[in-house]
Amino acid sequence: MTNVWGLEGQTVRVGGQPRSSLVQSLRQVGVQLNDHAKTLLAHPAFEDPESQDLQFVVRTVHQLGLPTGGTQSQVFVAARRHGFQLCPVISGPFLRLATMDQPSAPDSVLSAGRAPTGAIHVASEPLSADAAYPKGFYLRVVDDEVWLRGFRCDDTYEWGPQQRLALVEP
Repeated sequence: MTNVWGLEGQTVRVGGQPRSSLVQSLRQVGVQLNDHAKTLLAHPAFEDPESQDLQFVVRTVHQLGLPTGGTQSQVFVAARRHGFQLCPVISGPFLRLATMDQPSAPDSVLSAGRAPTGAIHVASEPLSADAAYPKGFYLRVVDDEVWLRGFRCDDTYEWGPQQRLALVEP
């Protein structure tokens, strides 16, 4: 698998700092947050998460064995079947900080009810079954602005075969 701006096979330390320090780090380097990302960052999981070193990989939904795509639960099952683990939800901001060199997306559309082009979704178990609550983070650069964005979906939403996901390699 080709290296995606330094993420493929990279070990990143996630956790180990309180929410306030993490948010300050994101601000200091100019990371933009949407409201869904802010909602996720307010979750108790970010209060003072334990530090851990994780090795990340990026795979498309197609590479996980779903050539026509699938729902989030189908994609996550396929990822596990290929030997990958889902990311702890706290991984999103730490991955964003570790991959500031992500290329700009080919378009500037921020929200269109579909997977945004150039995005890497951080595959993690949702914090809530409520369809209105954000399900996770994705990393994207739009017009040279670095974003950590949260997204919402339910399990009827179809992930396309070219959607890219960050996963943990055991």
